[in-house]
Formats: sequence, C-alpha cells, structure tokens
Amino acid sequence: MGLLVDGEWYDKWYDTDKTGGKFEREAARFRNWVTADGAPGASGEGNFKAESGRYHLYVSMACPWAHRTLIFRKLKGLEPHISVSVVHPDMVENGWEFRPDEDAHRDHLHDFRFLHQLYTKAAPTYSGRVTVPALWDKQRQTIVSNESADIIRMFNAAFDHLDGVRSEVDFYPQALQAEIDEVNERVYHTVNNGVYKAGFATAQDKYEAAYTELFRSLDWLEERLSSRRYLVGGELTEADWRLFTTLIRFDAVYFSHFKCNRQRIADYPSLSGYVRDLYQESGVAGTVDIGQIKRHYYVSQRTINPTQVVPVGPALDFEAPHGRERLS
Repeated sequence: MGLLVDGEWYDKWYDTDKTGGKFEREAARFRNWVTADGAPGASGEGNFKAESGRYHLYVSMACPWAHRTLIFRKLKGLEPHISVSVVHPDMVENGWEFRPDEDAHRDHLHDFRFLHQLYTKAAPTYSGRVTVPALWDKQRQTIVSNESADIIRMFNAAFDHLDGVRSEVDFYPQALQAEIDEVNERVYHTVNNGVYKAGFATAQDKYEAAYTELFRSLDWLEERLSSRRYLVGGELTEADWRLFTTLIRFDAVYFSHFKCNRQRIADYPSLSGYVRDLYQESGVAGTVDIGQIKRHYYVSQRTINPTQVVPVGPALDFEAPHGRERLS
C-alpha cells in the first residue's frame, strides 16, 4: 500500500487524521476516453480511437472496481480486441505488483515488476495513488483512464463496430440512463465506497455513520429487488454490474474484515438470489476468484489485519438456483 509523490514511490497508508478519522477516496487522475472515431469524450483529450489490439487493460482479480471492467470485457466480446494483465493479489510495501515467474500475474506488455512503473511511464512526475483498473494505449504509450466508471462505458459502446463485439448488448440504454445514474449515485456512495468508508474509518463516529448508511441502502436494495429482477428496467444494466462486484465480496470480506457485520448478503433473500442470478450469467463466473479476493484484503491491508491470517471460510455457493426468472 502506498503512493507516488512527484514520481517517487512511498509506502504509506491512507491519512485519515486530517479528516477526523473519515476515509475519503482519491479521485482518478487519468480521465480520457476511447471513442469510436477518436473524438474527445466526456473528459480529457481526444485521439484515442477504438481500434482492435491498441489497448491493454491492467486489473486485479481482487479489486471490485477492476472487476467491473473484466465483466464488461467478457460480456461485450472484447477479449480478442483488448489484452489484459493481472496483478498479484498481494499489495504491500510496493503496492500492486507483478510476478514475472507467474504467467497469471505477469505484465505481458512491459514486463514491469510494479504497477507504479506503468504510472511513471505515462507521467514521470505523477503524484497520487496507483490503482487498478488502468487502460493503457499501446500507440500513444500512456494511460487513457484509471476510472472504472468511465472504462465500462467505453467498453459498452466505443468498440461496437469491431468484428465479434456484441453491439446488441447495451448496458447503458438511452431510455434508462437517468434512472441508472440515480441508482449508481446512491450505490456508489453508500455501498461500493460505503464498505471502504466503514472498513478504513479510524474514528468510531465515522465508522458508525458509514455502517448505518450502508445497511440503509442494502435494506432499500432488498426491497427494490423483491419485486423486480434487475435494478433498472427489465434488463441487465451497468447499475447491476456496479453493485454486483461489491455484493460478491461482501460475505467473504466486508462482513468481517471491514466490520460490516449487521448481516450477510446470504441473510437477504432477494439480494442473495440476485447475486447468484448475475453470477450465473454466461462468462461471469470466470471473472470471480474468491481465493484472490480474500488473500488481497486479509494479507495486503495490514493496518486492519496485522497478522495477515486469511480466513478459511465462509462457504459460498453461487451456483445454487436463484429462482428470479419469475420476476419481471
């Protein structure tokens, strides 16, 4: 765990003293967009045209933010067009790292040892956290974006003209965008980032505030999903996948490690069925690695778990019937 300051790496945990014990997530620094024709996107500069083989995605199997991009890469049929490298689940004094002797955790593009080397290749005097996902442009030799919310929208639409891409699959349909954005806003602040606000808090009141908001939203989601199969409309949208990557980690990590222990997702009938429903979508199971997820959190976050002992349980069965086909 650490950060870059003017291009130099420092092993440093989050500083919550200046916020009174509250965890505040740093905003992504690279916010360019890949577009079909290379025109500028919603932020940043242009000239990032969607082309087969041009982009390389850096992810962790453990990270919920990176997990979103892996799901979109799979479900949109982008695997032949966008290559990928997966960091090792351990993120300790050198941050996210690669293992050159392990093909599964090697940097297949640059043979870097540490992810922070990628960031300083893109910006030699970069200051900030070094995060996944990071989308690299092989042509311009820079990071296009390290914001998962933007990357999944690029993957959703920018590459639709390429051979084999599932252009008929649209996780952000125009008619539902306002409602998707509204759901995303609440889920991001209170659930996706809410578990981190609880887990990384260093003051009792900040922890309890995050804990309260988290379970208020989980109760709301349970009620919402009791009468509908998906969060928005009658189809899978990005709102579902953004929520899914937090829920799939909840019982294995957030419940105990982050002290989000009022109840498990397994104790919510609708939410637990919903997680199984999404997990059983074709191709999604291959993006989930509970072993790497547990190892990352319990080994890497030594401030929270100084022994680095990884729990054996819990027993999780995402293959069990979900029964949600009956819902409209």
